[in-house]
Amino acid sequence: MKASTSHVDSVLPRRRAGRVARALWFLAAGLPAGVSLPAAAQSAQALQTLAQQRNCLTCHATDRRVLAPSFRDIARRYAGQNEAPDQLARAIVSGSSGIWGTIPMPANPQLDPGEASQLALWVLSLTK
Repeated sequence: MKASTSHVDSVLPRRRAGRVARALWFLAAGLPAGVSLPAAAQSAQALQTLAQQRNCLTCHATDRRVLAPSFRDIARRYAGQNEAPDQLARAIVSGSSGIWGTIPMPANPQLDPGEASQLALWVLSLTK
């Protein structure tokens, strides 16, 4: 006769697998393993709010093209490029043209360079 397993025996491997999956998710997302999901989600929400306050969402959306490419398309194009954060931050502040078509991106000189860098890193985090 087969020995019965207790509830604890069946739950512990799933909990351990959940912790491993969470750690892998953080690594894949480029977040330090010590950052909690709520903190990461709050940070992402704060950056999306900043993008809205700085009028980025007038031309961009996260998942679809409006007047300009979606943030996800931008993230995919620049994925794995070491210079991408600085390049995007410069484009956010100084504007750009001809990279994504005929509609130029206007300059945003009112943005603090730190805000531009934060927005660039947020956009680059949206590859999934």
